[in-house]
Amino acid sequence: MAPLPSHSVAVVLGTRPELVKLAELIRVLGPAARVVHTGQHYDEALSGGFLEEFGLPEPRFLTGVGGRPRAVQVGAALTGLDQRFAADPPRAVVVQGDTNAALSGALAANARSLPLVHVEAGLRSHDRNMPEEHNRVLIDRLADVLCAATPDNRAHLVEEGIDADRIAVTGNTVVEAVRDHLPPPDERTRLLADHGLDADGYVLATVHRPENTDDPAVLAVVLGELAGLAKRLPVVMPLHPRTRARVEEAGLWPLLDAVTVVPPTGYGAFLALARHAALIISDSGGIQEEATVLGRPLVVVRRSTERPESLTDFADLVEPGLGIEAAARRRLAEGPDGLRRLAGLPSPYGDGSASRRIAGLTADAALPGGVAGPVPA
Repeated sequence: MAPLPSHSVAVVLGTRPELVKLAELIRVLGPAARVVHTGQHYDEALSGGFLEEFGLPEPRFLTGVGGRPRAVQVGAALTGLDQRFAADPPRAVVVQGDTNAALSGALAANARSLPLVHVEAGLRSHDRNMPEEHNRVLIDRLADVLCAATPDNRAHLVEEGIDADRIAVTGNTVVEAVRDHLPPPDERTRLLADHGLDADGYVLATVHRPENTDDPAVLAVVLGELAGLAKRLPVVMPLHPRTRARVEEAGLWPLLDAVTVVPPTGYGAFLALARHAALIISDSGGIQEEATVLGRPLVVVRRSTERPESLTDFADLVEPGLGIEAAARRRLAEGPDGLRRLAGLPSPYGDGSASRRIAGLTADAALPGGVAGPVPA
């Protein structure tokens, strides 16, 4: 990787998953990285401890973004980033995924004619009801370097008319994140004991997406399905602040009486719980990838997914509703043989070298004449 001046690459992020997936890239970039946190989802329980756990430098924070409507978030973050980029232009800007923070970073880079690197380019759910689908399509159109995690992601971009020379298949940075932060076996054993859990003897569940939480009736059904499953074996649920608020507003706490509710965990502790779960149930995009690295079965509770690679072997897609418990029971019925089969399969998301590949592409883009220039807005 070509050497870069200090703080010459702006890494724009705003959520916990972005911290997870960009941590190794930030470390590889070293002093060249300038981390800017938009505050989209900043919460001490969700993000604060991650900075210390991942050994990341203290970000430069924007204010007035978190907890506001999508358009206001994007506008406020764009204004703050534009002011920073005008006062101290980076040589390149890196964004990851499809968040409002990523879209704001992409627009700010384009407005200031700064090379833009998009990590995890080319994901498509083909579901226009998802705000993230619009974000990721727009970011890919603006990006100068598109880091596709899989060949299918690359194919989406080429089909949409994006120049193949701008696309690189890098793998997904989640692979190295999981490998680096999964605690050793003895620590995992202690963590399970602290929670009173037996390896391969419980279900791990997470729910936070609007399609599962914003409508009290839908949330009640989802929680009811988890409660039904808890009659068979323990269900552990780290409760997202968004979900907790919706449960309180709708008076749904009784549905969680049979579920073991725990606060949001650190990343390593969550991976430990996921690694030894008989089944994971989640609406998270990142967990769809992490489950393939950990070799665990997953029920995805969503209407659509932008990660179909996980569905080939590791995951089943189930719409929010009464089919969740049945889908879970089908996976659980595979028992130890099913777990052994998944443990022997490679993750479709790469070999754990994505961050180094992306760092090299970013360094090339940051050099004078490194890219042809930003796509006109």
